[in-house]
Amino acid sequence: MPRSPKTADQDVVKRRVSCSIAGALELVGERWSLLAIREMAYGVHRFDQITGYTGAPRNILTDRLKSLEGSGIVERRQYSERPPRFEYHLTAAGRELVPVLIALSQWGDRWGHDEPIESFPHSCGAPLQVDHTCHHCHQPVVPEDLKPQAMGIAAH
Repeated sequence: MPRSPKTADQDVVKRRVSCSIAGALELVGERWSLLAIREMAYGVHRFDQITGYTGAPRNILTDRLKSLEGSGIVERRQYSERPPRFEYHLTAAGRELVPVLIALSQWGDRWGHDEPIESFPHSCGAPLQVDHTCHHCHQPVVPEDLKPQAMGIAAH
């Protein structure tokens, strides 16, 4: 039985609300979370240093770090028994966010600031840039080529 246009539209809305982007934003889509991840990617692991470099209020940063830890993005490592103190490190899931942060930084350099305020040179010394290329056809990824499709459903 064919579905009515209204039912089909509701299915699209349901998929978009529960898509991978929405799910990822539930985990990391808040300013202090992303800035804490940035600092850990830079090698800053202690709470006071993360607070200082991000400007996050201590109570909010505490909450965000607990959430990131609960989501498997960050892990705590004890470095002092007396008093008990911990460092925060990115897990494999957290490290996979680094290209996302670099892409967000590149976007901010282009659209958010008059002049870029930092760069990400590769270990070879060349400026690092995240490129968006299809691994199959090697063409650039542009919004006009993106067609949302539910997993396991063939395109029409």
